[in-house]
Amino acid sequence: MTAIDTRSLKRDSLFLSADLTLGDGGEPVRVKVRNLSDGGMMAEADLEVERGMRLGIELRNIGRIKGSVAWTQDNRFGIVFDNEIDSKRVREPVAPGDQTPRYVRPSSIAPQSAEQREQRSFRKI
Repeated sequence: MTAIDTRSLKRDSLFLSADLTLGDGGEPVRVKVRNLSDGGMMAEADLEVERGMRLGIELRNIGRIKGSVAWTQDNRFGIVFDNEIDSKRVREPVAPGDQTPRYVRPSSIAPQSAEQREQRSFRKI
């Protein structure tokens, strides 16, 4: 997919972090994701990248995606993915667990029964 092909895809503005690894390897760099579509994204970081540079990006709920730099401007740059993704998955909860709102869940500190309170001994002075 070329950079021109992805311009017509709907982009979702959001703000999240992702780990980017340059094509030559090395340590992952934390970048800010400014917008995301199925075919690419805009990232922001204090990082020297050039158009055409290969890279990998780790997005939550998606995993590692390979792509290349489509454009650069100051500390922002566009990435075109090698393969389309389902960009809506990034907004889903990370771990599918108990979806009950926290204020509705029972307290983790259970009240003591009368018997438990009686068993508690006080130090005599």
